[in-house]
Order: sequence, then C-alpha cells, then structure tokens
Amino acid sequence: MHKLVESADHAVRDIPDSATIMLGGFGLCGIPELLIAALVRKGVRGLHTISNNMGVDGFGMGLMLEAGMIGSHTGSYVGENKLLEQKVIRGELDLTLVPQGTLAERIRAGGAGIPAFFTPTGLGTPVAEGKEIREFEGKHYVMERWLRADFALVKAWKGDRAGNLIYRKTARNFNPMMATAAKVTIAEVEQLVDTGTLDPDAIVTPGIYVQRLFEGHSYEKRIERRMVRSAT
Repeated sequence: MHKLVESADHAVRDIPDSATIMLGGFGLCGIPELLIAALVRKGVRGLHTISNNMGVDGFGMGLMLEAGMIGSHTGSYVGENKLLEQKVIRGELDLTLVPQGTLAERIRAGGAGIPAFFTPTGLGTPVAEGKEIREFEGKHYVMERWLRADFALVKAWKGDRAGNLIYRKTARNFNPMMATAAKVTIAEVEQLVDTGTLDPDAIVTPGIYVQRLFEGHSYEKRIERRMVRSAT
C-alpha cells in the first residue's frame, strides 16, 4: 500500500464534518501541529475530538476551537484554554472529562478490541454516575467503555515509508495508543527514512496501523507553560 502523501492538506482531504477524531500528544508536546493547521484550513465542522489536552489559546487544538470546528470533546486536562471554558459555560460545546489513566486505557482498549473494562478510578464520584458497578474479590469497580475514532492524527519523531513510527520522550504519551484505535491513522513525522533503516526493536507503532504519513517541517514546538527558577 502506498502510504506517503505530499502534505498535511492532502492527508486530511477526506475528513468530513461530524467525524470523531483522536489527536495525540501530551500538553503541547508531540501534538500533530501541521495536521491541526490543515484541518483548520479545510474548515470542517461539528467534530467530536478525543485528546488528553485541548491546546492553548491560539495554538494546537485551540485553533480548532477558535474556528468553531469542535462540537464535543472528550479529554482529561483542559485548564490552559480559556476559550474552551467560555464555550462550555455558554453551552456551545459538550465536554466530557475523563481521569487521565482511564482515558489512556479506554483508548488502548479501543485499539485492542476490548469493548469494556473495570477500574476503581472514579468510584464514589460523579465519574461513576450512570455506569455499571461490579464487585471483584471484595472490591467495587466502575465499568468503562472503549474509545474509538474515525481518524487518529498522530505525531512521530521518525517514520519510514511503510508507516513504522518511533516517538521521542514525552511525545510517546497517547500517540501510540491512538494510532491503534482509529479506522484511519494519519501520521506526521519529523524525519522520513527509507523502509528497512529503522531499528526494529525501536519501532513503537508498526506500519500496519498507519494508513497515511508525510514528512513535516518548521515545527514551532511551543512550551505550554514556561517555568523558571528565581535568580535568588
């Protein structure tokens, strides 16, 4: 299968309105910057997004919010985006917050073909409302369902023409599991190499999970919140 495409715009060409999309990364690290920008240019609407973070005002998924593209969002941390808060309060966006570990496992379960699992996280809190509670060996657990998507947009450090991907450090959070949990996975890579040149033991996402990829350039790689120590 020919997986290499010429640009981010070409990669997202068939993403329709109201699609469910997973977007990888952790904070602003390892987010698919170029694919997000291409989606904004495409102007799709009513998207159902799944990601750990929601970007910041003016960058990452924050650009999608500003363009009015997102109808609902499932995620774990949204504290850096003031526009998201405003949209939720005004009833313009449906927000579902999920404990971070549970979010990761729901996505992993989606990729593994596991429809549901039980976890103690959220028991006795609003997280468990309306969900099945079951006892195992004297302890109670909450049933959580898998998460799957129409498209997964991921960012990798290196990739080959067969779609095999290697992530670097924090970018390994959420990207690998999302790559397995969508009907179509689109990857942007910082370095594209010939098939067969990657160390097989270093490959995190096998190419069988990736349908499209392209080599990106000119990444901004912002820091979500810069922290420095006092000079004293």
